[in-house]
This record gives sequence, C-alpha cells and structure tokens, in this order.
Amino acid sequence: MINVLMIEDDDELAQLLKKSLEKEDIDVTLASTPLEGLSLFQKNSYDLLVLDLSLPQMDGMQICRLIRQESDIPIIISSARSDIRDKMMGFSRGADDYIPKPYDSQELVFRINAIMRRINPVMVKKTAPFEIDDERHEISKYNIPLQLTQAEYDIVSYMIRKERFVIAREELLLNIGSIRYESSLKSIDVIMGRIRQKIGDDPKNPRHIVSVRGVGYKFLNA
Repeated sequence: MINVLMIEDDDELAQLLKKSLEKEDIDVTLASTPLEGLSLFQKNSYDLLVLDLSLPQMDGMQICRLIRQESDIPIIISSARSDIRDKMMGFSRGADDYIPKPYDSQELVFRINAIMRRINPVMVKKTAPFEIDDERHEISKYNIPLQLTQAEYDIVSYMIRKERFVIAREELLLNIGSIRYESSLKSIDVIMGRIRQKIGDDPKNPRHIVSVRGVGYKFLNA
C-alpha cells in the first residue's frame, strides 16, 4: 500500500480525494494546515506528499522548500494556481509534479502510481482481484471461483473487459443477450445488487462496482 500525506485546507475536497484514493489501495493522511502537515511529516513515514499552495499560516511553496531540504520524498503540487510562473516556482522548489485544480480524482491516482512506479516498481505491482477464464466459463476472485448465474457471469465479464469505463444500463441491455428481455432498467439494479453480494462488495461503500448516478455503473478491478 502507498502511504500519502495530503496537506489541503479544503476539507470537502480533501475527504473526496481521500475516499477515491483509498479505493485504489492508497492510504491517505490528511492535514488541513501547514503546521499540522509538517508535524505529521516529521513524526511519520510517507511515500509521497500531495500539497496545496494556497494555505493558511504558510504558503505551500515554502512548505515544499522546507520538506525538500529534509527529504527526497516525491511531492505533487495540487493547486488552483495554474499560472506558468507558479508551476516554474513549484518545480524549482523541488516538486515532482504539478496538477492544476479542478481535476478528476482518477488523474491524481494515475500520477501517484506513475511516480511510485518510477522510484519503486514493486510497490505498485498488483494482481487484479478478478480474472476471466473463457474456456471454463468462470470468473474468479483471488483464484476462488464465483458462483454466478448466466446473466451475472455475462454482466461481470462485460464490465471487467470495459474496466473503468462508465457503462449505462441501456448498454448492458443492448449488448448482453441473457438480460435483453428483462422487464425494465430497474432489473439491472436488482442484478447488480445480487452480484455485489456474491463478489463481497459493500453496497454502502462499493469498491468494485461503483454506481454512476443517473447513468449506470463502473467496474474497478483493483
């Protein structure tokens, strides 16, 4: 697991990013002020720092410089300040990457993994939990076969092959023969509920089958 320290004074954004990153096996410790962040950094060990610039008490550029003097920890600046001069200053103070707000949380995940892959390839090497065996007509989770009906098998295999893409309910009805004649789009939600139970996905905080409000679902094989 990758351990990240995030210094971000926007509590709502910080919690949103923390939730998204932890779904990807990235543990996040939050600090809402520079002094809290510096204290946590000195007392604990982290793999990477995500740093906002517009902070109370102390500007993020100063924090970046102070931390770089003490450590070679990778630093990603996450800031609404997107002027080229801010980016130049951030890199000159020791930042490894600069991601302008607003951005999709998945982009932050990709950038964290890219940095960690460069400095420690073993750390981000993971085996996907779900595997499809077409010859046996079987889907397994961590090498344990799942007990799925034909419709459930077809849905899960379709979603695995389109991992991370948003899949509308209508798309499932049009492309999966075993559920084409279900009575309504609501029946897809019922089937998804059964699938979540069988794969051990928490319906209140799903890790693998994520609902996309008003559209459908997205599958995360991680």
